[in-house]
Amino acid sequence: MRQKRPPRAGSAGGSKAAKAASRKAAPVAAEQADKAKKTAPATAARDRQRVVTVTDIADAVGVSRATVSLVLRGSPLVHADTRARVEAELKRQRYVYNRGAANLRRRTSTSVALVINDLANPFFAEFAAGVDEALGEQGYVTLLGSTGESPARQQAVLGSLMEHTPAGVILSPAEGSDAAELHTVLDARANVLLFNRELAGADDWGFLGLDNQRGAQLATEHLIALGHRRIAFYGGHADSISCRQRRAGHAQAMRQAKLPVDPAWLIESAPNRLEAAARHGELFAHDAPPTAAVCYNDTVALGLMLGLLARGIRPGQDFAVTGFDDIPEAAVSTPALTTLAAQPRARGRQAAQLVLAQLDAGAAPRSTIAPVTLCVRESSGARIG
Repeated sequence: MRQKRPPRAGSAGGSKAAKAASRKAAPVAAEQADKAKKTAPATAARDRQRVVTVTDIADAVGVSRATVSLVLRGSPLVHADTRARVEAELKRQRYVYNRGAANLRRRTSTSVALVINDLANPFFAEFAAGVDEALGEQGYVTLLGSTGESPARQQAVLGSLMEHTPAGVILSPAEGSDAAELHTVLDARANVLLFNRELAGADDWGFLGLDNQRGAQLATEHLIALGHRRIAFYGGHADSISCRQRRAGHAQAMRQAKLPVDPAWLIESAPNRLEAAARHGELFAHDAPPTAAVCYNDTVALGLMLGLLARGIRPGQDFAVTGFDDIPEAAVSTPALTTLAAQPRARGRQAAQLVLAQLDAGAAPRSTIAPVTLCVRESSGARIG
């Protein structure tokens, strides 16, 4: 009895089996192709999001990782042709230098954090410009933050900036700041300089301040010399350290001239133009109102002058006004503002230099008080008697 042979390749039986297998495989292949189409965009996105490394650049150019690192640091040791090829590849692959990681490796940083309590105040805008100028001249960049006088916001801003491991921190503290809270977010080894407001318990940090008390005393003495006897202190918050110091200077000059300081003449307001203008009526709420005002700062003084004009009182003619800071606008206001020149841009440069001195030379943190000078202009021209 003859046995049946298996179908030869190419035979009818073999062809049928192949076709059946093909029919079974077709759906699988189609499904795989469909999956590939669906996953292709995600794969491409991952490829685009992949961080380009120094190794990628080195392999593409055919140089060592050390050579690429030298180019990134601007080292003069790399040949010009090699530098050009590396820089072209960096640009082509859109390499982003992770400065934070590099700082951690080298334990250095080329940034300084600057945190301002009121960036809307022109004084602090000038101060920040001075800081940035001085830092830039030494190859540092400024990391800027603003707290809007909120201690809670201050903690958040400082916490975020400290993640960049800055080489130093220049901080103009918000009203109500607490040194113990600040220490929780600022590393104990942090190179910190406080500006404008001293804080109890911050002896391990440097301080740069203005001669607030002496400045307000000079302004008050100037008004007394013009014949004024009822002189208000206008603006600022009484619990602010700088406001307390300026009020103390005003009171000292009044005492030395044997003149009273009426509590009704100590008017508080936020240190901005709008509120200063809105509260000017409080100066005239009682009999025998003051004839002059020493203002907390220039912004307050400019606001007060607007309020006086709205009341029909001419600053510099019917009522004398002085400011504090000498912001650029003070000289061109109408009338030009008598003020204490604190040179905010120069103070910013000084703050940067103090921080860098602590960093580069290992100088111990110290307290520095910058002098102020009286700049007499038309706003105090009202003479009594």
